[in-house]
Amino acid sequence: MSDGGWRLAAFEALCLTDPSGKCAAVAGLTATCGPEVPTVAAAALDWARVPGRPDQPQLVHPRSVPTRGLGSPSGRAALAHAVAHIEFNAINLALDAACRFDGMPAAFYRDWLSVAGDEARHFQMLSRRLSELGYAYGDFPAHNGLWEAAEKTAHDVMVRMALVPRVLEARGLDVTPGMIRRLQEVGDDATVDVLRVILDEEVRHVAIGSRWFRYLCGLRGLEPVGTFRALLHDYGMQLRPPFNREARMAAGFLDSELG
Repeated sequence: MSDGGWRLAAFEALCLTDPSGKCAAVAGLTATCGPEVPTVAAAALDWARVPGRPDQPQLVHPRSVPTRGLGSPSGRAALAHAVAHIEFNAINLALDAACRFDGMPAAFYRDWLSVAGDEARHFQMLSRRLSELGYAYGDFPAHNGLWEAAEKTAHDVMVRMALVPRVLEARGLDVTPGMIRRLQEVGDDATVDVLRVILDEEVRHVAIGSRWFRYLCGLRGLEPVGTFRALLHDYGMQLRPPFNREARMAAGFLDSELG
């Protein structure tokens, strides 16, 4: 698949609905693919099949997702499930980036397939933790915000790079340390260990978004900081403090972007 035909395999992985099958397909894809610039155009793919996801969890409005305390196994499982749902969506988002956008350098596709591999591994780690707590992915309701953002940014790779990795996924850099502290307080070291791995590796994922956003701004003759702020305004999004400034700086943010 080094000739660029990997995109068909990546698209099939994106369309798979079974989480275990999707993770296995991504692992095989990232182990065997270069990839080179795709030879299959995005327009040739059947986007009506996207996204591939299971019937459960039930998707509800974000305000309808119940909050639970961490003093019980069910509360800790609900938190692990919420993060697992983010990671499952992140698999699809990374595959979508590799499959949807034409005309990018080969390194762009390598980056996003590598992210898909990481996100699949994160999802599997969280699934194992859920099983240890007596639950499975799909047992709690969840919301569809991440994928809705993918749909809103499907028309422009620069907008996608600005708003999905640098806004929605970067939010995890800010909130995960707090999750870790709360779980430490209740003695859930097993979930803490998983979240630490995810936090460390998500810095690279957000940095990939930052790098390609700035690359695309350069191609279009746009100033990155002003363009980023304009896109936040145009799409009704905002960066919400407090920030994990150390992680965000490592992920390619500038002080001027955070205020």
